[in-house]
Amino acid sequence: MLSRRKFINATAMTAVTAAAVSGRAQAAAIPEAATMKDPATQPPLAPHTGPDYNPIVTLNGWTAPWRMNGDWKEFHLVAQPVVREIAPGMKAYLWGYNGQSPGPTIEAVEGDKVRIFVTNKLPEHTTVHWHGQRLPNGMDGVGGLTQPHIKPGQTFVYEFQLRRAGTYMYHPHADEMVQMAMGMMGMFVVHPKVPEDRRVDRDFAFLLNAYDIEAGSYVPKIMTMLEFNLWTWNSRAFPGIDPFVVAKNDRVRMRIGNLTMTNHPIHIHGHEFRVSGTDGGHVPEGASWPEVTVDIAVGQMRDLEFVADEPGDWAVHCHKSHHTMNAMGHTVKTYIGANLRGMQKKIRTVAPGYMPMGDKGMADMGEMEMPLPDNTLPMMTGFAQFGAVEMGGMFSVLKVREGLSAGDYKDPGSYKNPEGTVAYEFKGKFASEAPRAGNALDPKKTPVDVRVIKPGSKPGSSGGHDGH
Repeated sequence: MLSRRKFINATAMTAVTAAAVSGRAQAAAIPEAATMKDPATQPPLAPHTGPDYNPIVTLNGWTAPWRMNGDWKEFHLVAQPVVREIAPGMKAYLWGYNGQSPGPTIEAVEGDKVRIFVTNKLPEHTTVHWHGQRLPNGMDGVGGLTQPHIKPGQTFVYEFQLRRAGTYMYHPHADEMVQMAMGMMGMFVVHPKVPEDRRVDRDFAFLLNAYDIEAGSYVPKIMTMLEFNLWTWNSRAFPGIDPFVVAKNDRVRMRIGNLTMTNHPIHIHGHEFRVSGTDGGHVPEGASWPEVTVDIAVGQMRDLEFVADEPGDWAVHCHKSHHTMNAMGHTVKTYIGANLRGMQKKIRTVAPGYMPMGDKGMADMGEMEMPLPDNTLPMMTGFAQFGAVEMGGMFSVLKVREGLSAGDYKDPGSYKNPEGTVAYEFKGKFASEAPRAGNALDPKKTPVDVRVIKPGSKPGSSGGHDGH
């Protein structure tokens, strides 16, 4: 005989067991989550099914692999703690996806049906918002508003059809101040349905992000609003940012998304470009506009296109000068003009190894090698063929070379300038100072009429006083 209580308990146990079996069966059908820990730029992932397109090269990143399941293109993201090398000599303990921060770039084609599995291995709940995509409201990824939160250990599924081509992003909409400050973000590129539409030879993508990591530490300060000390592209700081390697006369696109807390005027040397895409998708060709610097505001995306027809090593950087520095302290005093040398011996009695700096500017720091706390980057670093580059943070190099094959992204080294085309020191004699017309500013040769007028009086009146 089975009592009512025993029957209910047995039924409940059967239900739990069935759910667990169902969960295991479902998990077995989830595509494997690829991981990447190499901080170098990975080769583009050519499409192996569906419409053709020119694949993306993610600067210091990679593209997520996918599988076809019927009509669905399936991806698998794993939200998890990661270790990211910001640049050689410094690592950060971040949160990201599939082993890196940012996560892998998702690439697909307009009209594709995508199914994205998201597994949460963080210590708190999360969601994923598909920034810029048109999709059903319940797939938009705003925790509490459009979906339940993805709790630790859970896997959620997002399904939607890609309705327009363009450059987009993904990031959490759950405890996002913390999770984005910890590095949770990634690119989402939708290629046009027609393969030749807006096709370029080399298509780069990267995110602007920033961290506040105190010297010698590893974990970002999540409450920082503006005073960041590491300004990064794809969680890398110069000299850890790879160059953009292109062949002469290649048509180049740079897709840039901004998930920092401030705007960034991105400047490319040696070439003018056209802004061909924004958050809303492609800019009609006749409406694109020329720039050499474009300001990218918080949450925005911009596509920049140009023909790389000027060989050389051309700087690409944020034009906010403090965004091209590393481990920058915001309380450092200005000592320009002060004589610190006389204090050196006295200070060294209490601080051995003290080196006076800053009294003539900060340029000496570009070549200075001095002890730093472990896991700390120099403020200005990186060397090239002519010496210290004196940059950090949001800085890279566009390397335009003749004769590169279509799939060659290897660093070609320093540019060999043609003879007579490098700025050089003048060692001749200076001409004497040019005479000034009429010696108008020489008071010894040209009298100057000085007239003092009492306020309120007119020139020549008794209230005034004339003098020479």
